[in-house]
This record gives sequence, C-alpha cells and structure tokens, in this order.
Amino acid sequence: MEIIYGLHPVEEALRAGERRFDHICVARERLEQGAAKRVAEIAALARAAGVPVRTEPRESLTRLAGTAAHQGVLAVVREREFLGIEDLLEGPEPRLVLALDGVEDPQNLGALLRTAEGAGVDGVLLPERRAAPLSAVAMKAAAGAAEHLRLARVVNLVRALEMLQSRNLWSVGLDERGTMDYDQYDFRSNTVVVLGREGAGLHELVRKTCDHLLRIPMGGRVESLNVSAAGAVVLFEAARQRRSGREREERRPVKAQKGLGS
Repeated sequence: MEIIYGLHPVEEALRAGERRFDHICVARERLEQGAAKRVAEIAALARAAGVPVRTEPRESLTRLAGTAAHQGVLAVVREREFLGIEDLLEGPEPRLVLALDGVEDPQNLGALLRTAEGAGVDGVLLPERRAAPLSAVAMKAAAGAAEHLRLARVVNLVRALEMLQSRNLWSVGLDERGTMDYDQYDFRSNTVVVLGREGAGLHELVRKTCDHLLRIPMGGRVESLNVSAAGAVVLFEAARQRRSGREREERRPVKAQKGLGS
C-alpha cells in the first residue's frame, strides 16, 4: 500500500479513476473548522466512488503521512502500476516525452511532473535506480498532476532512449554545454526531452546518446537554473511551438479538388 496526502493529490487521484483505493482518512478537526468545505467535498467524492471514508484525529494522519502537511486528507491506495515504453508511443503524433536522468529530490520530481502535465507531455520515463521514487512527498509537490500522466519505469535509460530513437523520436538533452539554444529547436517533431540530475546534470552515457544538446542562455550572473525551473522553460516552449503548429495547420486553406461541378 501507498500513502497519498494533500487536498489536490487525493482529489485528482479520485477524479482520474486509475488508482485502487483502500480508504480515505479525513481529520476530525478540519471538519469542525470553517475551512472544511474542500475536505467535505473530497469525502463526498470518495463515497460516490465507493471508497470508505474514515474520520480520524489530525495526529493520526500526521503519523501515517510522516508529516503535518497533509491538509487534513490522506488516502491509502494500492501501489501504482507503471506503463511500458511502448505504451507511451500510443496516440497521435508528434509525440513529446519527458525522460528524467536521476532527479533525486522528490520536490523537483513533483514539480517536473506538474509541469509535464500542464505542458501536455505524452509520457514520462523514470529510471528505477538512483532517482527519487514517486513518493507521497513527490505526489504532494505534483499537486495531483501525476495522476493524469502516463508514467513508465525503465531499468536502463540509455537503452530506453535508443529504443525511442529507433521509433523516430529525437532525443534532446538539456545541458549547459549544448550548442543550440532551447528555443531554436523544432519541438514540432517527435521528441524526448532529457533532464539530468540536480547539480551534476546528465550522465555521460546519456549525454552521448542524445541527438542534440540544448542550452538555456543566461543573462545574469547565475550560470544555470534548478532542474525543475529549467524543465518548465523548455517544456512550455515545446508546448508553445506545438500549439502554434496546430493553429497554422487549422488556418491552412483547403485546396479545391477537381470533381463533379468543377
């Protein structure tokens, strides 16, 4: 079993309908306060979905969550089932996939998942080892966005990238030694955006596997951005380009075809 806590994570898990819930706990003290409306709404949503709801003292939720930041709501769920790489390739092109190369901070992981969902990413590759797990802390930082993402776990990220390259996806790594500015790359093609570890960046083999290395030009004295901030910059540039491409395609005039009446 796993723990999800916080208003947004628990509510979005219920709305997504992908998780198997054991039960939900709500803090008795929170229901007695004036700010109980959201908690009551989540409890009602759970009951409508057939999920048992328990009212417990706030201290009980704090013990289960391991933190007091649960906002009075906690869910006990079955472990998440991850997808395979092939599952990320389903759907219309162009595809945009995010690959994380050893992001170790759960807050950064959660922030990146929230960004990925907001930017319309089609799937996320997560390595099994030497990376932050999809913990309750990461889920809280993702504010429920992780429940709406297609997530795949891989043992070897280099082999996963090579497999995606064989399926006509370009691998672009974000690296301060990159030779191309991130906004000069055409994200309207099938693309895997690869982000590296906090501080150390991409592993050497991962860097060599990438087709292109992109950089974010910095105008101040700070040399680089935090990985979650850098990921937001690049992914929303990709979203902007892809949206502009769709709008141009929709505005393109339909060519008159010869036939009856011509």
